[in-house]
Amino acid sequence: MTRHLPLDRGAGIAIWRQIMEWLKAEIASGAFATGSRLPPESEIADQFGVNRHTVRRAIAELSSEGILRADQGRGTFVATTPLSYPIGTRTRFSDIMSEQNQTPEGRLLGSSLEPADALRAKCLEVPAGTPLIRLETLRIAGGVPVIAGTSWFEERRFPALVSDYAETGSVTKAMARAGVTDYTRKESRVSAALVSEEDAGHLELAPGSPVLLVDSVNVDGFGKPVHCSRSRMASGRMQLVIES
Repeated sequence: MTRHLPLDRGAGIAIWRQIMEWLKAEIASGAFATGSRLPPESEIADQFGVNRHTVRRAIAELSSEGILRADQGRGTFVATTPLSYPIGTRTRFSDIMSEQNQTPEGRLLGSSLEPADALRAKCLEVPAGTPLIRLETLRIAGGVPVIAGTSWFEERRFPALVSDYAETGSVTKAMARAGVTDYTRKESRVSAALVSEEDAGHLELAPGSPVLLVDSVNVDGFGKPVHCSRSRMASGRMQLVIES
């Protein structure tokens, strides 16, 4: 006969809440370490002799409190402290992650050559129709995907950007190969949205998860825009720090 973990069914406290408190206690004791994956819902349900929906309610509540996080296709994990991402005059992903003892990685998801529309022409201060390189990238910290990004560059100025990024995994290093050895952030606009289906797959997020949107423009030493981008950050893994 299977021995179940005890529940007080006469206490007037919902069963899902009792399971939630048990999970909290296990996390606090270190039985479920930060960053570790929880057992499957079915396994926890068997431990208590309840159905999976009851366990799912407890997990959903802890996820809403930021104690757990669900990664699509991977399971439910004990949440880690979000990584800080300062936005200042020099915002460098690799440096920021390395300073927090996270190994940075940049992965090229795709690229294309497209004419500048009105928005990108204004951003890069080029005539509409100017050929632009569009990069789709995924940035990873400590093995965990944290930012999906789309970037635009003037093709005339950075003709080898795609291959340079694929080789280095770094926008900074790729631009340096074209002679832009330093650049600064001109502006950043921050908003929020729900993750798209495509980004959910790349970021390993559950459908409908919130993401932070950061639209930014970087300029060279002469004040000429060299790079504009839209980053979609997994909000449970990153927190923006606005530097003054």
